[in-house]
Amino acid sequence: MAFDAEAIRAEFPILARQVNGKPLVYLDSAASAQKPRAVIDAMVRAMEYSYSNVHRGLHTLANETTEAYEKARQSAADFINADLAEIVFTKGGTEAINLVASGLGASLKAGDEILLTEMEHHANIVPWHFLRERQGVVLKFVPVLDDGQLDMAAIPDLLSARTRVVALTHMSNVLGTVNPVAQIIAMAHDAGALVLLDGCQAIVHQPIDVKALDVDFYVFSGHKLYGPTGIGILYGKAERLAELPPYQGGGEMISSVALDAISYADPPHRFEAGTPPILEAIGLGAAIDWF
Repeated sequence: MAFDAEAIRAEFPILARQVNGKPLVYLDSAASAQKPRAVIDAMVRAMEYSYSNVHRGLHTLANETTEAYEKARQSAADFINADLAEIVFTKGGTEAINLVASGLGASLKAGDEILLTEMEHHANIVPWHFLRERQGVVLKFVPVLDDGQLDMAAIPDLLSARTRVVALTHMSNVLGTVNPVAQIIAMAHDAGALVLLDGCQAIVHQPIDVKALDVDFYVFSGHKLYGPTGIGILYGKAERLAELPPYQGGGEMISSVALDAISYADPPHRFEAGTPPILEAIGLGAAIDWF
């Protein structure tokens, strides 16, 4: 693909900096990407021109900000071929994984199994260890071969009638390995297990179609996709989100509250308690549109 490197650099204000007398060269995008002018301007405009809280006012600013916030949700849905109600705003990929682990964990019992891989980021290991510590869930790990690929031949033996969840990275942030996730998803579903994919790296490098993958949950962060920190996306199949209990309690995630009873909102708002990361969501929507 031909591209104009100087024109692209010009879209990132920070790359106009000089470091030690030389133009800044930034090679740490796997940890966090720099922000293009389109994202910066979208967030500044939202703060300067029409900021308000969302979903709880009828005045002009509230309507404008709510519209921008939900437009960002639509951009995220279109980006990965999801339905609007299947997109949950979180504060990052880590919280998205914790949300799913907490929700699924409510129905897991001692001896139930979760299959991970040896190449996972801490964010896709520690939340499952919580379930091992607190509920006696058994963790299994797919080995990594010397060439950096998963040992696919080991997976059939690691899957069992007790496997409830398979959680793995789509693309390793350390090795750069792109896992054959469509094949693994099919194997997991055949075993009766749900699948969560950590897409924080893959989302930047290849088109993602969650419906074609048939994945149950897909998560990614905003800051590696040229958006701001403090925002991420949890995709869940509509029926899977409907089965999950709320992750946090507070405003926006309830349908009605009485002294002796409560009912919850439908997804995705069931999982967005309190004032959400409004500006960050708008910034992520701008990043996706720019990308």
